[in-house]
Amino acid sequence: MNILQATRNTVGDLLRRTARKYPERMAVIFRQTSLTYRALDEKVNQLANALLALGVRKGDRVAINAYNSHYYVINWFALARIGAIQVPINYMLKGQEIAYIINHSAPRVFFVEDTLLDVVREVKNQLGSVEHWISLRVSGRDTPEGWLDFDELLADQPTDEPGVELFESEVAQISYTSGTESLPKGAMLTHQGLISQYSSCIIEGEYSERDVVLHSLPLYHCAQMHVFLTPYIQLGAKNVILWKADPTEILRTIEKERITSIFLPPTVWIGLLRHPQFDSFDLSSLEKGYYGASIMPVEVLKELAARLPRVRLWNYYGQTEMSPAATVLKPEDQLRKPGSCGRPLLNVETRLVDDNDNDVPVGEIGEIVHRSSHLMIGYYKDEERTQAAFRSGWFHSGDLARMDEEGYLYIVDRKKDMIKTGGENVSSRDVEEAIYRHPKVAEVAVIGLPDPVWIEAVTAVVVPKAGQNITEGEIIEHCRQHLARFKVPKRVIITDHLPKNPSGKILKRFLRDQYR
Repeated sequence: MNILQATRNTVGDLLRRTARKYPERMAVIFRQTSLTYRALDEKVNQLANALLALGVRKGDRVAINAYNSHYYVINWFALARIGAIQVPINYMLKGQEIAYIINHSAPRVFFVEDTLLDVVREVKNQLGSVEHWISLRVSGRDTPEGWLDFDELLADQPTDEPGVELFESEVAQISYTSGTESLPKGAMLTHQGLISQYSSCIIEGEYSERDVVLHSLPLYHCAQMHVFLTPYIQLGAKNVILWKADPTEILRTIEKERITSIFLPPTVWIGLLRHPQFDSFDLSSLEKGYYGASIMPVEVLKELAARLPRVRLWNYYGQTEMSPAATVLKPEDQLRKPGSCGRPLLNVETRLVDDNDNDVPVGEIGEIVHRSSHLMIGYYKDEERTQAAFRSGWFHSGDLARMDEEGYLYIVDRKKDMIKTGGENVSSRDVEEAIYRHPKVAEVAVIGLPDPVWIEAVTAVVVPKAGQNITEGEIIEHCRQHLARFKVPKRVIITDHLPKNPSGKILKRFLRDQYR
């Protein structure tokens, strides 16, 4: 047992090593809060000790619903220090969507940012597993009665690291992903899987301890947290955190903090380029640009090269189950291989297979499957879907692609019917089920259509019930009442029928071709 502890390598260990190596180096900046690596490490230990005092133990789940802040970083590493499992909640979810994830994962503690208290209050009495409610006072709202205040919770706690026996094979986070089903799946990500992914990204993405990194995409999402923030903390870089991805604030912060590295999905890169003050900001410090979630349009790549000539670009492709990165398209290939998501990362092996799990020839379409130390160890409380995903000893991604003769992947479709819009995954079935609740709707099919801003726009094709008239506005307003904002259709098409095959299955590919 002593040997195992001496050789362990957990997420909590990463920060401690960096703090000992660079104690006075700036670790995190959020608004007026600046923490050196020593100060961050001490705050993490204080929260870890506070949670132990509340009765939280290794293996317990702890949920957090918050925008970006230094609190999120402290929460993540503190839970890793004591072996508790973080359950991040998408801050755009509605009350009932939050309730499902909380009741499925059964956390004992729920951290909620003060700006999100109202949406949680709507369903608070449904969340029976939660014993302690902790408020993050980002906007300065008073802590509600019966809640604990984050800063007060830490005030009298020791800064010494708690002595909890941990193993790298244990789960560090349960990250919920919609996939194709209406109910989210909880991907169990381990310390060793995450750290393997960090190593792949550090090497392939050419990260450096000298980088000044801007984190503006949501930390609840595995891309910003695990492809960028945590590996950069492992290195000892300076990390500047924005509450959310506001284009003006991004541009202002690049200039003010002399940012060298940034990750943004194509939709946000496009938003920056279209910003009326883009050319008035000094962006000369920027050297590395990363994108993912969608393929960058070639014309946008050319425009970025012209307007930000010093910036080298990388495209990551993956999914939550891969912790999440799987492949990368490097700077030298951005225009040489337009539309590609690159080749497998350092610790990833990738194939394209047919329905019988046989390799498909070069240039033909197959499902992407992976073997990797990055991989999750399964879906929480869902052995059936875990076994289906890992059949034949490979993880089945559900994405369809073709591979060229040099081994570069090109995504062509999704076997799982999911729309990627603005960097977010949207299950078409989620949206369809919400629309079917409308009393005037007979049938609906939800598809993703190409869009210059969102890359894919959620589009609902609706057939009204006989004798009923329905408008686009009615459907959109109905969806706003039942769905998170990013799931609400950008466009609604009213039609008198949906194309179907002889067995009655709606042919969505015909709809995509018709309305593209």
